[in-house]
Amino acid sequence: MAVSLVVLNRVKHKQYPSTICEVIYQGPTYSWKSDFPVRNKCQFSWYCDGKSDKPKEREAWISALDTASLILYSPKSLIDFTEGATHYHATHILPHWAAHLVRVGRIEDHIFYRWES
Repeated sequence: MAVSLVVLNRVKHKQYPSTICEVIYQGPTYSWKSDFPVRNKCQFSWYCDGKSDKPKEREAWISALDTASLILYSPKSLIDFTEGATHYHATHILPHWAAHLVRVGRIEDHIFYRWES
């Protein structure tokens, strides 16, 4: 849910593309195939990590679909518990951009950030 909110917060922010797909697919692509992302160079690692996107756990997949439906079809009823976060990362890494953003919190093993207001 939190990652979905990050995507939606980027859609709303003037610095990012204005659709969900454009936000997710943002990043460098290969010159020989413009819709093929450069591995580990996109905005969201799960999009360009080279791993299979085929669901392995049925219950987890159903839960993900339920979350996506809630995000897509009930956006006005959502509470943004990420406080406008536009970035996040796993706790075991420290990206260069983290020092330039406002930390808004931690959820399990991910830290969330937003631009200064």
